[in-house]
Amino acid sequence: MTLKTPSRRDPEKFPAFQLFILAIVRLAEPIALTSIFPYAWALIKRYQIGNEEDASFYAGLLISSFALAEALMGMYWGGLSDRIGRKPVLLLGCVGTMFSMIMVGFAYNIWIALAGRVIGGLLNGNIAVIQTMVGELVTKPEHEPKAYSIMPFVWSVGTIIGPMIGGLFADPHESYPHLFPTGSLFQRFPYLLPNLICAALLLVSITMGYFLLEETHPDMQPRISLPDHTFLSENTPLIETSDAIKRPAVDMRDENYGTMRDRDIKEPKDIEKQHTNIFSKRIMAVVVSLSIFTYHSMTYDHLMPIFFEDDRVPIHALFGTVNPLYSPGGLGLSLQAVGMILAVQGIIALVVQAVIFPPLAERIGVHRLFIIVTVLHPIAYMIVPGLLYVPDQLLYPAVYFCLGVRNFLSIILYPLLLILIKEATPSPSVLGKVNGLAASAGAACRMIAPPVAGYLYAMGKRVDCTALAWWGSALVAVFGAVQCFSVKRYPARKTEEEERFEP
Repeated sequence: MTLKTPSRRDPEKFPAFQLFILAIVRLAEPIALTSIFPYAWALIKRYQIGNEEDASFYAGLLISSFALAEALMGMYWGGLSDRIGRKPVLLLGCVGTMFSMIMVGFAYNIWIALAGRVIGGLLNGNIAVIQTMVGELVTKPEHEPKAYSIMPFVWSVGTIIGPMIGGLFADPHESYPHLFPTGSLFQRFPYLLPNLICAALLLVSITMGYFLLEETHPDMQPRISLPDHTFLSENTPLIETSDAIKRPAVDMRDENYGTMRDRDIKEPKDIEKQHTNIFSKRIMAVVVSLSIFTYHSMTYDHLMPIFFEDDRVPIHALFGTVNPLYSPGGLGLSLQAVGMILAVQGIIALVVQAVIFPPLAERIGVHRLFIIVTVLHPIAYMIVPGLLYVPDQLLYPAVYFCLGVRNFLSIILYPLLLILIKEATPSPSVLGKVNGLAASAGAACRMIAPPVAGYLYAMGKRVDCTALAWWGSALVAVFGAVQCFSVKRYPARKTEEEERFEP
C-alpha cells in the first residue's frame, strides 16, 4: 500500500498563502524593471549616444530591448510551463532577471547595458506563467476579482519601490559624495548600486519561491484532496468517481461563468469544438485589447520621467505666444524628485487596486467596467501637456491629479483583461499557451512603445511641441476605445436542470 500525499490547500477556499508567496516572488520583478525608468534618460546622455535631443529615443530603445527579447520567448516559456510545470519556469525567469540587473550595473558602455537587458528578457517568461498560476489557484468565480487584483497590486508596490531605488541610488557619488568618494567602485559604475539592491531582492524572491511555492500545474499535483492517513491499494479506483469522493462530478448548482471547473458544461457549442485553438476570434479580441492597452500604458511610463526632467520654459513665455500647439520642454524636476513622484504614483495605484477595484468590479461587472475604463482612457494622456501651464506652487498637486486619473483607469483595466483572458481560454490544457500568447503580444507592444514615444518626443522637442508624444498616445487609446467593443462576453450556458423546467 502507498501513502497518498494530501494537497496542502482546500481548493474550495481562497488560496491566500500561495497567492502571498507568489506575490513575494512577483514583487522583485517590477522593482527590478522599473528601477531603470528614472535614470534611463540620464544614462543615455552620460554615454553620449547620438545628439542630446535624441536621448529620449535611445532611452526608449534601452528600455524596450527587454520587452523585445521577452516577446520573442513569451510563447515558448508559456508552452514549456505546460510541459515541465510553472514553478521551474518562474524561478528561471527570476534568475535571468537577476543576472540582467548585475550586467547592466557593471556596464561601462551602452552595448553591454543593452545586452544585459536583452538577456534578461530572453530568460523571462514570468508574466504568462504568473497569470497561469493565479488562474489555476483560483477555482471559484467569486474569488476571481480579489485574486486577479493581487498581482497588479503587487506590481503597484514594485512601482513604488523600484523608481525610488533608481532615483535615490543612481549615481551615488554625485548624490552622496561623502559616502561614495572619488575613486570608489560606484563612481566608476554610477548605476551599479540600484541594480545590486534589486538583484538582492530577486535573490530573496528566488529563495522563498523555491522552498514555499507549490506547483499549480493540474497534471503535476493530486487531482483531489483526500483526508490524512488515506491509503491507496489495489482496490482503490484509478479514476475518481462521484461516490468515491462523496461529491458529484459536476456541481449542477454552480451557475457562475468563467472558471475552468465548469467550462465543459457552460461554454457555447461552437467554442467547445475548438478546445485547442488558441487563435480563436474570442481570444484574439482580448489579446488585441490587451496589446493596445500595453502600448499606450508603456508610452506613459516612458514619457513621464523624461517630461518631468526636461528643462522648463518660463510660464510667461508660454502665455506670450499665439500658437496653440506651443508646448516646449518639460517640468524641470530633479532625478530625485522624479523618483519620489513615481513612488507616490505607486501609492496611488495601491489605493485604487486595494480599495476601489474589487467593489467596483463586483457592483458594475467585469465586462461593463472594462468597456467604461477603456473608453475613458484617452483623457489620461490629453491632460498631461497642460502641466506646462501650471504655476510652480500648484505643480505638484496638478502632477498628482494627472497620476490619479491615469492610475484609476489603468490599474482597474489590467486585472479586468486578465479575467477576460482566462474566461476566453477554451481549456485548462492550453491556459499556459494562451497566457504566453498574451504575454508575447504585450511584450511586443512594450518593445515598440518606448522608441516610438521617444521619437515623437524628440521630434516635438525640435519644433517646441513636446505634447506631440502625449497626443500620439491618446490617439492609440482612442483606437483601443473603439476596439474594446469587439470583446464579447458569452452568456453562461443553461444547465440540464434549467432546460428541463423551461416551458
